[in-house]
Amino acid sequence: MAQALDDDAKRLAELGYKQELSRTWSGFSNFAISFSIISILAGCFTTFGQAWNNGGPIAISWGWPIISVFILIIGLCMSELVSAYPTAGGIYWWAAKMGKPIHGWFTGWFNLIGLIAVTASVDYGCATFLNITLDRFFGLEVSLVNTFLLFAVVLVLHALINIYSHRLISILQNVSVWWHVFGATVVVLILIFGPDSHQSMSFVFTETINNSGFSSGSFWIYVLPLGFLLTQYTITGFDACAHVSEETQGAATAAARGLWQSIFYSAIGGWILLLAFLFAATNVDEVNAQFGFVGAIFDTAVPGNLANAIFAISTIGQFFCGMSCVTSMSRMTYAFSRDGAIPGWRLWSKVDRNRTPVNAIIFGCVAALILTLPALYKAPTGTPVAFYAVVSVAVIGLYIAFAIPIWLRLRMGDAFQPGPWTLGAKYKVMGWIAIIEIVIVSIYFIMPLAPAGVPFASDNPATEADESFTWTAVNYAPIVVGAMVLGVGLWWALSARHWFTGPRRTVDSIDA
Repeated sequence: MAQALDDDAKRLAELGYKQELSRTWSGFSNFAISFSIISILAGCFTTFGQAWNNGGPIAISWGWPIISVFILIIGLCMSELVSAYPTAGGIYWWAAKMGKPIHGWFTGWFNLIGLIAVTASVDYGCATFLNITLDRFFGLEVSLVNTFLLFAVVLVLHALINIYSHRLISILQNVSVWWHVFGATVVVLILIFGPDSHQSMSFVFTETINNSGFSSGSFWIYVLPLGFLLTQYTITGFDACAHVSEETQGAATAAARGLWQSIFYSAIGGWILLLAFLFAATNVDEVNAQFGFVGAIFDTAVPGNLANAIFAISTIGQFFCGMSCVTSMSRMTYAFSRDGAIPGWRLWSKVDRNRTPVNAIIFGCVAALILTLPALYKAPTGTPVAFYAVVSVAVIGLYIAFAIPIWLRLRMGDAFQPGPWTLGAKYKVMGWIAIIEIVIVSIYFIMPLAPAGVPFASDNPATEADESFTWTAVNYAPIVVGAMVLGVGLWWALSARHWFTGPRRTVDSIDA
């Protein structure tokens, strides 16, 4: 054990950093944090309606496994990189190492805003289900205000857990894995044996639904791909394996293995869970009436006590997920600040006597709260557009950040020095598949999610004003991402290019 820790510290010193964070995580704990952030008890529940309304059953039964394969390819490309460069900076560090400071600069900011958005969306989803669960058990009214207040409470709790329970975090990650495994199993069993009847195979694997408001003529080219946001959002955040690599024993192999395995097992478990939802969705009219809300399936398929149990299982799983998101986000904030990239970096890069980046935790949670403020306004479409906008920001930010180092690795070719876990010659075809998929996804998820969010969306714009347009239905993901690109780009051009040199070494030699 001591030799393994020495080897990890030596490798970290070769990459330029002192061992400042406590290296107490096992390989299973490393896997557990990404598995918990992916969280099939979170994404499969909170974004089910996006796929139901934009494609219906086929967006789920076929869309999930197909998109999962592409995401696994992205994960395998990243596993090779974390094996070579096991640092808390993760993908930002990889980009700066393989490219130039500008690559690290943009990758770091995309990654950071993506992680903040993931934290915001997961905790808001958790608050939504917590509000519903408390209403069922204690009569707490389900409202936007109550949900947002619960969201703030959940964020504070996750911050406190990460600040004061550092030694428990890895244990809680392990508990989270088994909660997700057994919890999802219980939900599936309830939906198999609880309902009096089930949908047909034909419905599950061939039925299409278009509740998006967009015309049926755009179904295959526009509406259905919007439904894939369910998969693309749920299976994300797996870069957490890299962000906690400085706290993981045997990180060069454990983090690489944990990254791709978290995707693989989540993809299988999530598909089984989603198929159980679809087979139990016998009251299609009611699910449509509730805009694809997954709770409509439970309420119409099983007795009330079993539906309550499903909500409780999912809510607790989402709480674990949000806790892991804060851990990952804070490590990225700490690492990026350590290299001087974030304003006030001296503050955010400090660790306390327990070797925990307290200020980075607080910074990220406050930013997540601010990003989610538009969720206080109800969209006229009935669907939570603000929530899906935050989800889109998370997906775009993270996956663009993933694409930059994958492209740089392709550009390096044989000059790349792999770690103990490598793709070999397969990196070429897998790298290009990953990049193309990310480009397509990023384009779709900045597009309007509803006709009311399209300026001049009237059927006859020549004679009618844009009567259906409302700002509360706008997908503000392109606004946030565009503002970030513009701001970070101008900052680079006017200032940062003169002083930002990429990762800063905190040790001068391996023996330091």
